[in-house]
Amino acid sequence: MSAPGVKVFAPAKLNLFLHVGERRQDGYHELESLIAFAEAGDRLEFTPSTELQLKLSGPFAAQVPRGGDNLVLKAARALNERAGATITLEKNLPVEAGLGGGSADAAATLRGLNALWRVERSEAELVELAASLGSDVPACVLSRPCWMEGRGERVAATAPLPSLPVVLVNPGVMLPTSAVFAALNARSGVGSIRPPRAPMQSMWDLIAYLDNAENDLEAPASRQRPVIDEALEALNHEPGCVMAQMSGSGATCFALFDGQQFAFGAAERIAQEHPNWWVRSTRLAGADIGAPQWTDS
Repeated sequence: MSAPGVKVFAPAKLNLFLHVGERRQDGYHELESLIAFAEAGDRLEFTPSTELQLKLSGPFAAQVPRGGDNLVLKAARALNERAGATITLEKNLPVEAGLGGGSADAAATLRGLNALWRVERSEAELVELAASLGSDVPACVLSRPCWMEGRGERVAATAPLPSLPVVLVNPGVMLPTSAVFAALNARSGVGSIRPPRAPMQSMWDLIAYLDNAENDLEAPASRQRPVIDEALEALNHEPGCVMAQMSGSGATCFALFDGQQFAFGAAERIAQEHPNWWVRSTRLAGADIGAPQWTDS
């Protein structure tokens, strides 16, 4: 029997809204966002090894950076510079897509190797370490509904959100975050919305909460990649769509649907009409779905 390993799911991150404030002295902007996670994402497996190595598979493996720029390897070395492991990454999410894919993989690495190597760092300690790796990594360590502030380094779990049907659409373009922020010329600022304090019982509770919220990066991203507007238009025209918005810095857009059957139908039609787009029908995760799981295989 092979030595026990650890599997971790790295769910796609969705910014249900994203407000941008003033630029800080460190060059980052103040941000504010309610973050949820989808039941679609990458998968990682960690097994014992004398050296650190990364194996890639999945439809977007070719887009994953190699070498020193790889966030998975950076996360492993940040947790323990001298320990070894074989990390297998099944890359199912598109890269530079506003879904926090690389950040989710880094966060999953922290959680998985924390278990495999028995480092015994607390979640708060992992969040603090994650902040040194990237702005989205702390939220992805939580992998459950959370409130994000600062440049992303301050995160706190919120009251649960309902598990809702959602369709993800990436119109086949990559969009670097730095370029979107560089094109930003209008912003909502921070402080106008409070974190949700009580559990939301339905989609309509969530829609009401998000009534005056938006993604400030959607407009500058759409100016650079007009196909984002096409993706949003395709989602908004589907029956049962109650909200459509770009996630993060794009170019992936998401839509909440009033019924799983509407989400399935929308994903099928959009995929048929736009065969070069990445389209997934999934659900918002109502709980932590990124917990490490031990395996003997």
